[in-house]
Amino acid sequence: MVHRILQLPAAVALASVALGQDWEREDVTFEKIEARAKHLADSDYVAPDKESLPAWMKDLTYDQYRDIRFIPERALWAAEKLPFRAMLFHPGYIFREPVTVNEYTETHQQRIRLTDEFFSYGPLVDARGDLPPEAGFAGVRLHAPLNNPGIFDELIVFQGASYWRALGKNQRYGISSRGVAIDTGADGVAEEFPMFREFWLRKPVAEDKASMMFALLDGPSYTGAYGFVIQPGDDTVVSVRAVLHARKEVKRLGLAPMSSMFWFGENSRRRFDDFRPEVHDSDGLAIRMGSGERIWRPISNDTGRLEFSFFSMQKCEGFGLLQRDRRFAAYEDGEAAYDLRPSLWIEPTSDWGAGKVMLMEISTTNELADNTVALWEPAHTPQAGERIEFSYKQHWTMSEDPSQAGGHVVATRTGLHDWQPEQRTVAVEFAGGALEKWQGDPPEAVVRIMRPGDAKAKIQGVAVQALPGGRWRVGFQIAPQEQDGKLADIGPLELRCSLKKGEDFLTETWAYRIIP
Repeated sequence: MVHRILQLPAAVALASVALGQDWEREDVTFEKIEARAKHLADSDYVAPDKESLPAWMKDLTYDQYRDIRFIPERALWAAEKLPFRAMLFHPGYIFREPVTVNEYTETHQQRIRLTDEFFSYGPLVDARGDLPPEAGFAGVRLHAPLNNPGIFDELIVFQGASYWRALGKNQRYGISSRGVAIDTGADGVAEEFPMFREFWLRKPVAEDKASMMFALLDGPSYTGAYGFVIQPGDDTVVSVRAVLHARKEVKRLGLAPMSSMFWFGENSRRRFDDFRPEVHDSDGLAIRMGSGERIWRPISNDTGRLEFSFFSMQKCEGFGLLQRDRRFAAYEDGEAAYDLRPSLWIEPTSDWGAGKVMLMEISTTNELADNTVALWEPAHTPQAGERIEFSYKQHWTMSEDPSQAGGHVVATRTGLHDWQPEQRTVAVEFAGGALEKWQGDPPEAVVRIMRPGDAKAKIQGVAVQALPGGRWRVGFQIAPQEQDGKLADIGPLELRCSLKKGEDFLTETWAYRIIP
């Protein structure tokens, strides 16, 4: 494959003449990026200089920063009508760490330098000064004809630390991903946020169906090389290859981490004064274990405190934070469009070994910030000087069941009646798989408390009921073991529920933590 390496878009050509940038003969490979990461890891960490920007850029307000826009006609590769385009984020406001951006072909590369030729400055930016060409950018985004031919929609955005977000067809931004999580939720230490300090964007050719890029990660505890192949579609698939080098041991290393928002849903007991029935970017954690078991853990925000859940396994076949409820009526929000926010499903494409999926739930009273984190924590935490390599695919999807569970959970509800104050009712609804055309007697429900020896509770009144639309509901009550016991005296319970026929399980396992 031969790239037309010297046909530059007009804006880039203009910047090249003004700033002296030009193509240099250089083959950019993953191995070379990793060599740079290894060199960084062997050296002391040097934090990026947040004070290097001119004062007018550092002092930008939120509204002023939003009034600086990249000019679409000057996107990289726009003039050549190639299948992908790249736009860059202006540095300033809270985005003060310089990010270097390079463009490359099979044989050459060039650095893209900061210039005001790329941007339009709105009326709010009234005190603009000079731009230092070497200041870099605040991030990068790729565009492609995702929803309509000829219209270049945002496809993926890299901005801030090692975060990125992607979109499939007819999706709205919601959940976020990042390269690595360091000491997330670990006791006694502050979380680290290493950053992508440099990007290499491969110049596309006319026949390309996917875009490719590399990134260099640097932070106090880890450096790394990342390769991305981004394939747009109904589900946008991002293939990730990564190598990490440990500068030092950390308490928790999180791979393929993601962050989302859950304020309240149909399973919530804490209600808020809001016009919408539910507000969340994701409503549950799905896991596919190597053993074949599928797990669904609904997200909650009821306890008012930080909560952790861990799911250990010898092999992980996939995990992700999903938005399963796709009904507009569930959210009644035409602006935020929570029904159109993607799920993010992780599919390992290398051997991750043993480890556990961690779910962290942070209590919140609004929808303004991500408060839910999921990640893979390997059983072995690398020591200083160790190297770890892994790869996976991300599916940014609207699918209700990317974990391929077949029968899966579609609703979780609980309630307490004043005439039965010591019995909490729980209803779990399943659909899909063999349940869609189920005939004959109802399937068998398996409901259990995971640590019965520690619990003061019992499960009673288990019943299975067919519902319209092919759904099946498992209803049961949680009650004190002792006849005169009180629900208030029972601590948090870890519950499991599934449907089976004989020895065969028909559904994934509903896993839930509840305070009766």
